[in-house]
Amino acid sequence: MDGVLARVSEATGVPADLLGGFLSVLTASAATGRLPGRDDVDGLRECGALAAERGIPLRVLADACLRAAEITSGGAFGAVRRSLAAFAEGYEEAQRTAVRREEEARRLFVDDLLLGRADAERAEHFGLRLAEAYVVTVARADPPPSAADPLIGRIEQAMFARFGSHNILVAVRDGLLVCASPASLAAAGGEFTHHVRSSLKEWRVGVGRPHNGPGGIVTSFREAANAIELGERLGLRAQVLKAADLLVFPVLLRDRAAIVDLVSTVLGPLTGARGGPEPLLETLEAVFAAQGNHTAAARRLGVSARSITYRLERIRRLTGFSPTDPTQRFTLETAVLGARLLEWPSRPLS
Repeated sequence: MDGVLARVSEATGVPADLLGGFLSVLTASAATGRLPGRDDVDGLRECGALAAERGIPLRVLADACLRAAEITSGGAFGAVRRSLAAFAEGYEEAQRTAVRREEEARRLFVDDLLLGRADAERAEHFGLRLAEAYVVTVARADPPPSAADPLIGRIEQAMFARFGSHNILVAVRDGLLVCASPASLAAAGGEFTHHVRSSLKEWRVGVGRPHNGPGGIVTSFREAANAIELGERLGLRAQVLKAADLLVFPVLLRDRAAIVDLVSTVLGPLTGARGGPEPLLETLEAVFAAQGNHTAAARRLGVSARSITYRLERIRRLTGFSPTDPTQRFTLETAVLGARLLEWPSRPLS
């Protein structure tokens, strides 16, 4: 028996200690014509569990058993083993083909969905009920993820485990990691962001607003992607940007001529300052972000509070607008935001 175990173990890679009980059962059954008893079956179950714990595929274990039977019994067992191997190969190849087809169908569906071309029937197949309101959360990483990135699968499985596969869609589009979830699952966006934060060093997240229907997912996706873009253009420090918090900026951009006029009129005089307008723009941004607190603004810029006071007075003299006056503060803040949107002063106003 030891010689058979050694031959089978060498041929299949299955440890001999997992096969000894099987050979004993096989030998006893051949001698008596009886099926294995309960104790024998329990022993084989334990060996099966050990094989699973050691990472031995079931197909490999089955092949080892059939090889042992072929050696000890001869005859038709060789044909049985080869036939079962062929069955298994065909079965596994069909499974792999089905998985590839499903992945391709899913990729095409995601492309169509985010272009507004998906229908409700296809969406149902992938677990989305487009009559509901959906929120899209996107993450930008450096380097951008690909559809084949293992990270996508890990985040997807984590989201499925908590919210169910029929509620969440995780995909890659335009270099962004995308998560679409029903607006009723308020925690989904935060969970997605948590996994992004845990998995990536360089990242930024944009969150769209909830919208209904197939076109709603497209709209929410664009809002989320635009939120990240606006954050970059405005120099915002927050890593999670919500489209709902940035609604004023698309409004400003719709009338470019008006915002150019505002920036030119209000901030244009800063070009005459020593060192150019950039330090004074940064000072205004810091003061506005600190709600007018000079000490906090100074800490943000790494200067003294006295420097902040001096710079604000310089701005007042050059522009005629004071950040301490409520009406003039609003005009200044809007002009500063407009300047960032127009990338002024690095780009000329036109």
